[in-house]
Amino acid sequence: MTAFAPAPLPPFHDDLDASLLEVWRLLQEGPVLRRNAFHMPALATVDADGHPQVRTVVLREADPAMGSLRFHCDRRSAKAVEIDASGRAALHGYDTASKIQIRVSGPARLHTDDALAEAAWSGSRVMSRTCYGIAPAPGTALPAGDAYTQPEDGADLDLSRANFCAVVVTATRLDFLFLDRRGHRRAGWVRGAAGWTGSWLAP
Repeated sequence: MTAFAPAPLPPFHDDLDASLLEVWRLLQEGPVLRRNAFHMPALATVDADGHPQVRTVVLREADPAMGSLRFHCDRRSAKAVEIDASGRAALHGYDTASKIQIRVSGPARLHTDDALAEAAWSGSRVMSRTCYGIAPAPGTALPAGDAYTQPEDGADLDLSRANFCAVVVTATRLDFLFLDRRGHRRAGWVRGAAGWTGSWLAP
């Protein structure tokens, strides 16, 4: 019986700089490849009572040069309120195929009526825009599951725009984990004035 040779270890396996490049490569693919594991990362915030809150968002942009990630949300939502109050957020993604986990955290800012928000709104599909016209606001208690309204595609976009905001998380910490039976690899980076400083971590 012929034994199958294991796949070669990836180039970043023992290369810290290559691991950082792999982090940003995967994050940049997230907004472009809809089936990519980092297309819909989990967003973590803390509410007014100090309780952690986690939900899924759609990653819209990853910018390695700025060290930033962008997603969109309803400015009436709990996550928008929590980000506005704390000014911080964290994102997490895990790809089962490559066995890679990425965690990102740092300052977060809501963009509602500035040029960045306008560009993000203009670049959104009509189907996505109508979601921001749901009434009442996200998270409101309802007497029945269908007791809310949503504009038809293309309708009431001015109302929808009033509820839209773009959120930018500027990464100051990155955590990368690659799982392999021949040796897991975990690395972490902190960004300072001189750029990213990283080290290997125990997995």
